[in-house]
Amino acid sequence: MGLDMDPMFLAWSYFRRRKFQLCADICSQLLESNAYDQAAWSLKTRALTEMVYVDEVDVDQEGIAELMLDDSAIAQIARPGTSLKLSGISKAGGPSPAVRPMSQSGRPITGFVRPGTQSGRPGTMEQAIKTPRTAYTARPVTSASGRFVRLGTALFEYIFHHENDVKTALDLAALATEHSQFKDWWWKVQIGKCYYRLGLYREAEKQFKSAFKQQEMVDTVLYLAKVYIRLDQPLTALSLFKQGLDRFPGEVTLLTGIARIYDEMNNIVSATEYYKDVLKQDNTNVEAIACIGSNHFYSDQPEIALRFYRRLLQMGVYNCQLFNNLGLCCYYAQQYDMTLSSFERALSLAVNDEEVADVWYNLGHVAVGIGDMNLAYQCFKLALANNNGHAEAYNNLAVLEMHKGHHEQARGLLQTAAALAPHMYEPHYNIAALSDKVGDLQSSYIAAQKSAAAFPEHVDTQQLIKQLQQHFAML
Repeated sequence: MGLDMDPMFLAWSYFRRRKFQLCADICSQLLESNAYDQAAWSLKTRALTEMVYVDEVDVDQEGIAELMLDDSAIAQIARPGTSLKLSGISKAGGPSPAVRPMSQSGRPITGFVRPGTQSGRPGTMEQAIKTPRTAYTARPVTSASGRFVRLGTALFEYIFHHENDVKTALDLAALATEHSQFKDWWWKVQIGKCYYRLGLYREAEKQFKSAFKQQEMVDTVLYLAKVYIRLDQPLTALSLFKQGLDRFPGEVTLLTGIARIYDEMNNIVSATEYYKDVLKQDNTNVEAIACIGSNHFYSDQPEIALRFYRRLLQMGVYNCQLFNNLGLCCYYAQQYDMTLSSFERALSLAVNDEEVADVWYNLGHVAVGIGDMNLAYQCFKLALANNNGHAEAYNNLAVLEMHKGHHEQARGLLQTAAALAPHMYEPHYNIAALSDKVGDLQSSYIAAQKSAAAFPEHVDTQQLIKQLQQHFAML
């Protein structure tokens, strides 16, 4: 004869095994028989929260409103090296845009997609209005998870994450802080999180600073750094992280935060140093391995990059992006036997059209390298068939059309590329070169100026502008 398990114990067991729906169902049954059971209420709110829980430290998404109505900027044009919005060439040894491509939002490609790095181009208006709630992070659950002992804290998390009602969550947190006579650091952090979500960054900063004075926690440093990054003050965020490292030596999340900022400012040397420090503390950190590999690749060391990507493969990372990178490294390291098989594997693992497009685009590069222009043409066409907004593919397809002498088709493709990615210098330079070739000097000069604005140190653009100025002087 079997013994029935206590329902509350069974619900807790489901929660521990991350079967949150089953846990919530049992709690609902318990509450039907006793509506005042605080343990069941607490566990149910936690289970429902965990279903949509997002680690607020990692997830960040700038919507259209934040981009268009940014009132936190002090100056219209920030000084070089003080802003994340200027992705110019770093004087500290970052590779130029000629070597290291930019993402769709105009930032240098980092080698590791993070929730915040794709900001700047929200897919739809609806996406921009909604706050991110369903993303999952690879980061371990933060210290906040150890606080769900009372019903009040579980209720706050439920309102904040599950209901996404920031205003009500803020009211609850304010009452709780008052009740604790402003001596509870945890509630101050929660108020800071609510202010951050509401776009009140300076108020959030005050709350996080006050919480950190009461209780020094890594999470509070990370939240405060997020505020400074949103205010576009990377240097303040860097000094904050470094102060945090004095209190918490070797803390991986703080080291990663510093490395990310250097990476986004295109200071590759410093970023790599900090990613190496991350690996000293945690030698299985995927982000650090991927970013160091990427930096070696763009520093013209594909053989070393290959070692880092192979390490990821040994660790069990098995996705389209990894095989895509392996294929490129093998090609540039002249290991041709592995190149095509890596790209084939990448195509078979691609989960969406954008990934398929990237693989075909890289295969197009390989085809250009071996001199098979027909194959290259087909590859770039396939890239565009899968992702109609692939600016680089439009640009390269236009270059192939120029070689065939099809100037009008090339011009149309280049204008599309320039419209899709105005921060890229290549389409503007190619339009300038094409206009110069057909004798349209005025159009050539305008396009060359745009190319120079996107990449001031591009030698060919400078030479073309000089030639055009000489032509105009002779007229």
